Amino acid sequence: MPVPGPSPAQSSPPAAAARFGAHGRGADAVTVGKPALPTGPALPFGPAAARPSPLAPDAPPVPGGGPGGDLVAEPARVAAAATATPNPALERIMRGPSGVGTEGLFFTPRQAPPTAPAPEAPAPPPAAEGRPIPGLYHHPVPEPDPARVAEVSRRIKRWAVDEVEAYPPEWEDQFDGFSVGRYMVACHPDAPTVDHLMIATRLMVAENVVDDCYCEDHGGSPVGLGGRLLLAHTALDPVHTTAEYEPKWARTLLSDAPRRSYRSAMEYFTRAATPSQADRFRHDMARLHMGYLAEAAWAETKYVPEVSEYLAMRQFNNFRPCPTITDTVGGYELPPELHAMPAMQRVIALAGNATTISNDLYSYTKELESPGMHLNLPVVIAQREGLSDKEAYLKAVEVHNDLMHAFEAAAAELAVSCPDPRVVRFLRGVAVWVDGNHYWHQTNTYRYSLPDFW
Repeated sequence: MPVPGPSPAQSSPPAAAARFGAHGRGADAVTVGKPALPTGPALPFGPAAARPSPLAPDAPPVPGGGPGGDLVAEPARVAAAATATPNPALERIMRGPSGVGTEGLFFTPRQAPPTAPAPEAPAPPPAAEGRPIPGLYHHPVPEPDPARVAEVSRRIKRWAVDEVEAYPPEWEDQFDGFSVGRYMVACHPDAPTVDHLMIATRLMVAENVVDDCYCEDHGGSPVGLGGRLLLAHTALDPVHTTAEYEPKWARTLLSDAPRRSYRSAMEYFTRAATPSQADRFRHDMARLHMGYLAEAAWAETKYVPEVSEYLAMRQFNNFRPCPTITDTVGGYELPPELHAMPAMQRVIALAGNATTISNDLYSYTKELESPGMHLNLPVVIAQREGLSDKEAYLKAVEVHNDLMHAFEAAAAELAVSCPDPRVVRFLRGVAVWVDGNHYWHQTNTYRYSLPDFW
């Protein structure tokens, strides 16, 4: 892959990120005058008036007026919107999470959920059941709405293939096996429309394209990662430069699959998000990229971090950008002063930490099969604390459980100390995202299998 700037080229399979678009829009299409293909949404600069509406013409309106609308200004209408909509998924999220430490999220006793009617739309193939990791603390969730799963899956594949060319045909089975539609519907059952679900789904796919092409499976390398990540980050956080150099920078946003994916996904996101929500997300993506760089530095020097160092890295290289957009996907806004509260930041950090360690545990055997030593919590514990593979894995399960209990206790404490309906709604959304994230890992038997430790 041609790497703009001073960073050295990748040392592993070359041009992987550009190959994502080798059959159409890629680096060559920008640099050697090949016929231009459709570029998707407008670049993140230029007249705002040229941008299309955030929702499709036939999409139902967001209850309360969408992000920053009346749902935020009038808390009483939050409850009204929740009870007036006969949607089992929405009713579930307004009931919120269950388990140790979550009772304080509620002001009245919870009632049993109503029986959901059978979906009228044709259901996609049933998800593989998988099995949860024995002893892992988690909450089961209902099966995601099959009609929504099917529609999100259809739309995201069309976006990935036609708009941003995020993968070549030979990787189609891997894209399908990712089951991102089922993933996002499970994590965001309160999304008012499929268009809102697509906000999260595009961002999730884009983040994985960057991770695969720049860091891991498909040509990724720690060599020169900083330069690649910085330039990709400008697709999220636009460069403000001179008239002479801005066009050249703009062309780089179409030069490889990661930047095309980031640019397009962020453009869709900013149409639906408020400015503060967009800025919050950019901040969390910068955190993510900093975590990528720390892990890459350790890989280059073959350093196995202390367990405490690894957990610090995983607070940045983790899922945090995903639950932080739960209000945008839900069609409302948690105001900046409430989102920025240290107690809220602790809740979001713990949610990201717990789910990321869950990912370490479910992806353990997959990573052991990859070349070289792949850092994950069980591997680091085994190396640093002199434990067997099984002992280290079981101790990592305990670390996950401690983080989950801390997350739920922190959320319950915040709900009691700040009983603002907007805070409680956001906390419930984050808790449901945590549960949905575990559900996807447990059921995605295409990607994950458990070690034989029980």
